[in-house]
Amino acid sequence: MLQAFALGEVKIIVDKRERNLDILEGLSGSGILLNFAQLPVGDYILSDRMCVERKTVHDLENSIINTRLFDQVDRLNNTYKKPILLIEGEESEFTMNPNVVLGAIISVYSDYNVQVIRSKDTADTVSTLARLAEREQEEKREPRMLGSKRAFSDSQWQILILSSIPGVGPKLARALIRHFRTIKGVIDAEPDKLTEVDKIGKKKAEKIYEILNAKFSEEER
Repeated sequence: MLQAFALGEVKIIVDKRERNLDILEGLSGSGILLNFAQLPVGDYILSDRMCVERKTVHDLENSIINTRLFDQVDRLNNTYKKPILLIEGEESEFTMNPNVVLGAIISVYSDYNVQVIRSKDTADTVSTLARLAEREQEEKREPRMLGSKRAFSDSQWQILILSSIPGVGPKLARALIRHFRTIKGVIDAEPDKLTEVDKIGKKKAEKIYEILNAKFSEEER
């Protein structure tokens, strides 16, 4: 039970699509008042400046593969002053190359200014969320839903498309589109031209060229 406030005085706004009943029941059982809404960003709003995006190890790996992670943390950082990515699960649950996961986590912190916190299981997640909310609201910072759903601009779609290429994250995708001006320009560029972009060596340039120019086959799995 939280100590700093009487029952029900600590509040968290929860995304209404949250389906983990263990977390919801754990928070409610800790004396926290839960309000549900469809959040534009994040999963849990703890104050007017702190919002948490929670991902299990499996969720994190999927979001790294489809690059959705970087759009999510970018929006989180642009909306809240204290954005947090909470990764739930043990190290043994990871199936991806550890260097890939570490690289993504470092990018989340260094490129997007989002604090990364680890929890070992749902009970640990409940404790972390509860304590963060309590600490924030000790300073009279009520949870507040900020931001709105946004339509992607053409430039954002271009970056999203290019960053789905293996080995090309959002920063490199932005560098590519700045250099070649259009996606067609990237597709038409020979490997030696691709290497004109910073951080693209010969091997990566050849891989990008191969993917963008390979014929589609229904038989591939």
